Amino acid sequence: MTDYLDTTSGRRIAYNRLEGEGTGIVFLGGFMSDMSGTKAVALEQWAAAQGRPFLRFDYSGHGVSSGAFVDGCIGDWAEDAQSAIETLTEGPQVLVGSSMGGWISLLMCKRIPARVAGLVTIAAAPDFTEDGFWAGFDEAQRKALEEEGVVHVPSGYDDPYPITRRLIEDGRDHLVLRSPLSLPFPVRFLQGTVDASVSVETAMQLFDHAQGEDIRLTLVKGADHSFSTVECLKTIEAAIFEILARK
Repeated sequence: MTDYLDTTSGRRIAYNRLEGEGTGIVFLGGFMSDMSGTKAVALEQWAAAQGRPFLRFDYSGHGVSSGAFVDGCIGDWAEDAQSAIETLTEGPQVLVGSSMGGWISLLMCKRIPARVAGLVTIAAAPDFTEDGFWAGFDEAQRKALEEEGVVHVPSGYDDPYPITRRLIEDGRDHLVLRSPLSLPFPVRFLQGTVDASVSVETAMQLFDHAQGEDIRLTLVKGADHSFSTVECLKTIEAAIFEILARK
């Protein structure tokens, strides 16, 4: 059942929360995705079978939360995630971040480390506004962004991504690969080798940059960005199990 959290920022965040015992799991979704995606729902069902708490939610401008997507940015969505974690969960959680959710979850590790029991990322996309979109724009696109405030780029899905000037500029205030990144808890980075959105090189960069005593990177040969096949879902579940056993 979907409930709503009214945050101090004035945004209304839709969420589904599962009660249970022990360390909880929080799923953080990707760019222009929502909490009804395959991975979020499958992991909720898995958590239910384990009798474990689970939270999935929509960032503002995503799914059924308030706001328009084009008005949002990384800073807003990180605020949404922090509000959801601090208000709707108890104690340290295992964060499971997919794509942009990987970046958001890394920001949570920096901001509220006491609430993080461990981290699993799936095709994590840290700093993608700068290293992906901005770095890939030609002069015409950069000029259009400056003058018009938005450019549309292919998404690989039905609709293009509207990339706003605010998204790019705000992203620069939340980069995680330019400064020390301490992850002092069990961490499992998962990455498919045929991911057309996030490269293996990006996964290796994050793996090399992160600092911690229990960090592993798993490459799944043939897996794409969705990472949603039965075998991929089992890989995610196994990573969560491993973290729960080590924390």
